[in-house]
Amino acid sequence: MQSKRILGVIILLVMIAGFLLVSVKWEESYLWLSFAMVGLSLLMFLIRFEKRKVEPRELVLIAVLAAIAAVGRIPFASIPSVQPTTFIIMMSGFVFGSESGFLIGAVAALASNMILGQGPWTPWQMVAWGLVGMTAGLLRKTPVMNNKYGRIFFGIVWGFLFGLIMNVWGLLSFIQSGVPLDYKTFITYFGASVLFDSMHAVSNVFFLLVFSGTWLKILMRFKSKYGLLER
Repeated sequence: MQSKRILGVIILLVMIAGFLLVSVKWEESYLWLSFAMVGLSLLMFLIRFEKRKVEPRELVLIAVLAAIAAVGRIPFASIPSVQPTTFIIMMSGFVFGSESGFLIGAVAALASNMILGQGPWTPWQMVAWGLVGMTAGLLRKTPVMNNKYGRIFFGIVWGFLFGLIMNVWGLLSFIQSGVPLDYKTFITYFGASVLFDSMHAVSNVFFLLVFSGTWLKILMRFKSKYGLLER
């Protein structure tokens, strides 16, 4: 079972890498690619349950959590990289599993950009936030995610990993458009994002310290009381 799970993760990561490369080549089709990512996320979510039928209330819960994560970006839109979205996706993946976490992250990015603005960056944000939820789910039975300081470390790491993923999109877009790049441009580009990535990491730590206990109690209560999103 464990080897099957690992193989599934590897296949998914390969598919995501291919999807991201395609999104750079066909930037003008970013919205169609975004919906394709939602479809892939939903397929992965349904495969998780194998022979068990997914109940409508489970899909409603996924939609509600994705909506909360998406709306959470809006009040903080004027403060770069500061928002509770990463925290919500992280907690969702931790409680409900990697597939649910990936789906919530991908949908939250697409939904929030309907208000904040769609663009070629949308598929990359969907993947970045999806991976936050997925990795939180994959690590949920490890000491990292079952320890307050481990979750804080996880939040810090993803504050910078998220920025790294988006920086890769920016560089590939420059290359695709024919903009010449040298090592000075590369260093300057990545160096300029350090402040914003640090703000993202700090905001993750803040939300984890202040709200993680309450969120875990609420989500775990829903999961145990109604048996939601169990295999």
